[in-house]
Amino acid sequence: MRLWSLHPKYLDTKGLVACWRESLLAKAVLTNKTKGYKFHPQLYRFRSHPNPLGAINQYLFELYKESLIRGYSFDKRKIGRTITNIKIKVTVGQVNYEKLHLKRKLWRRDRKKYALLKEINIPKLHPLFKMIPGKIEGWEKR
Repeated sequence: MRLWSLHPKYLDTKGLVACWRESLLAKAVLTNKTKGYKFHPQLYRFRSHPNPLGAINQYLFELYKESLIRGYSFDKRKIGRTITNIKIKVTVGQVNYEKLHLKRKLWRRDRKKYALLKEINIPKLHPLFKMIPGKIEGWEKR
């Protein structure tokens, strides 16, 4: 499961669809509708949010908006009520790690997206996140 801190515009088709699917799985975990993935490290920051369900719904909503830009048909009915005023903090180290991780994937799958991300020093974040100083997050599996 990978819930990117980076803006979904950087994801290739396969990455965006996978992120949508994995975010729906995360929502199912956060609402106790699944037995697996309950302790997945990617869920830590959503669980620590004052409104975990609202946060994951907001995350999904931004993926949905990106899908519309690309002409995809993600099902908006799966999102639910969103929140917009409380951002999740993400460290500079985490953002840099995710950028490098995504660049490796894009090198193999989508060279145009790779070229776009390669030229950016500080990538735009998913709107749910706010960058703060720090190293790679402790929950990140490397």
